[in-house]
Amino acid sequence: MKSVFFKNIVVAVLFISTSVIAQDFQGMAVYQTKTKLDVNFDDSRIPADRVKRIQEMMKNQLEKTYVLTFDKTASIYKEEEKLDQSNGGRGGMRFMMMGGASSGKQYKNILEKRLVKEQEFSGKNFLIVDELTPYAWKMEQETKMIGNNMCFKATAVIKEEKKEALKFGPPSNDEEENKEDKPKEMVDVIITAWYTLDIPVSNGPANYWGLPGLILEVSAGNTQILCTKIVMNPKEKVEISEPKKGKEVTQAEFDEIMKEKMIEMRERFRNERQKNDGGQHFRIRG
Repeated sequence: MKSVFFKNIVVAVLFISTSVIAQDFQGMAVYQTKTKLDVNFDDSRIPADRVKRIQEMMKNQLEKTYVLTFDKTASIYKEEEKLDQSNGGRGGMRFMMMGGASSGKQYKNILEKRLVKEQEFSGKNFLIVDELTPYAWKMEQETKMIGNNMCFKATAVIKEEKKEALKFGPPSNDEEENKEDKPKEMVDVIITAWYTLDIPVSNGPANYWGLPGLILEVSAGNTQILCTKIVMNPKEKVEISEPKKGKEVTQAEFDEIMKEKMIEMRERFRNERQKNDGGQHFRIRG
């Protein structure tokens, strides 16, 4: 039964490929992303009205829209441009994710298995150049409709560093020291993806790829990604080219740069807390 199911998939891919990939086509897909964070306000001593405002700002930061522009072999994935309507600076309160970095364009080349990402961190521009993450996809037999597209389910398991609950407010010195000395704990994260054979390109949102059709939905840990719009062969074509701006580093090198900066920032906040003698500071840490 299972062999018949996969044989039907292969036949469908071959049939669609001859009619679609034979053309020099380009497509555009819009994705909505949502990430949930476990945040603890218990020890923050923040008034209830401010907690509500902080939660609104967090929602604005964790719910975003991205556009994937793709052809047969490559893609550009970037956040949709919009006016900043957050109230991050109102009332003397700032919202800051410790260690946060701002992402620009992300380029994937499926044939070369190459990933290039623009990243801004601590006032500097970086260009992360690395190999695409290989996913050991397991094809499932479940199907569902996403919009007008029949989608098939696939799952994969990856190792990630365990994320601690985020706390609001300044940590104690003991907490900071324990965190720095504590070894990383790795956990299994199940990725569930839904892809469509209607668009037979081995691509998808963010870092995801490697299936016989465009990935329209992803669930991984606390993050959900859903395609809300697809346009094939738009009148105005977009150039899909590799970004060139920034200092070239690998992902491992960039992670090390961030780690060193985090240690520096923790030390600075610790010194500021001692100087301000109990003044109120707001930040998220995890």
